[in-house]
Amino acid sequence: MPSSTRKIPGPTLCATAALGTLLFATANARADEAVPVRVIEAAAAEAAETLRLTGTVTARQRAQLSPRVSGLVKVVHVDAGDVVKRGDVLVELDRTLGELAVRRAEAALSEARTQLAEARRLQSEAKELVVDNFIPETEARARGANVELTDATATRLEVELREAVERLERHAVPAPFAGVIASKQTEAGEWVETGTPVVELVGTEGLRIDVQAPQERFSDIDADTRVAVRLDGHPREEWSGRVGAVVPVNDPGARTFLVRVLVDEAAEFLMPGMSAEVSFAIRGDGVAVTVPRDALVRAPDGSDRVWIVASDDGAARAEPRTVRIGRSLAETVEVVDGLEPGLPVVVRGNESLREGQAVQIVETAAEM
Repeated sequence: MPSSTRKIPGPTLCATAALGTLLFATANARADEAVPVRVIEAAAAEAAETLRLTGTVTARQRAQLSPRVSGLVKVVHVDAGDVVKRGDVLVELDRTLGELAVRRAEAALSEARTQLAEARRLQSEAKELVVDNFIPETEARARGANVELTDATATRLEVELREAVERLERHAVPAPFAGVIASKQTEAGEWVETGTPVVELVGTEGLRIDVQAPQERFSDIDADTRVAVRLDGHPREEWSGRVGAVVPVNDPGARTFLVRVLVDEAAEFLMPGMSAEVSFAIRGDGVAVTVPRDALVRAPDGSDRVWIVASDDGAARAEPRTVRIGRSLAETVEVVDGLEPGLPVVVRGNESLREGQAVQIVETAAEM
């Protein structure tokens, strides 16, 4: 989906100069009379909307494993919750009959190879005898035909031996990929048929978060959409994600489509079935002013307020601004009204400020 590039206006020259004047005024203020504060310039950014949805961690690989031959379960090596590697044997069937079949095929092949060696000896002998007319030509040809028949028999028995060995190996159920055992569905002593599930294996590599998004948002979400993820198992942590796939197939009942989100940074914390809150930053129209969440202070009347630093007769003083908050982003909030880009906003030390109180800027935070 093509995305348009919008030039975002930066702080005005006057606002930047004003911040420099405030820093100069702060340097001249008496430290015992001024409250130390940390400020940041209110930033102009592309307007955006945060779409919060709930998703579920899913695995790329999930399989109900079954034996490839029927037989009696001899031993189950795993239980629910066990972590296995690719190739690990999970379940073994009784191999007695299979081993006997392999031995029988080996004996038959050995016999055929012995007969083939003897047939070739007789053929070689016949070639010499026919030259001196000790045996007729037809006898020599018969011995040659016997070699071909015996050779064909040996080849067939070689295939039967490989088949018997393959059947014997199929008495084991190996893990086709690395993962965790979700459930064990058989025990030693049970008879299982081909196709009967014995264990369920869930892959632990390449986990993703599947989100059902409203169909009216289909044009708003693409590979460039910014994504933030919070896992229910770690609610205080937030990770950056990315849209791995958008599946354009609507669920006619729910009126939703599937969005698959990849979170590489949180791979070690993901487990299949875990719930997660996924926030999509939807691009909007126009330009908004954004400030860090720490800049907001709740006033007694319930309104939202930020403190800016203004110059009053060469001194830096705190000035409150009542603002109207719009959409919430990952670490910032959008200010719809009450604040202009470029103003110095207090982000530390704003808890107990009073209007007109002298402040001392001790640090200017980096841009958001």
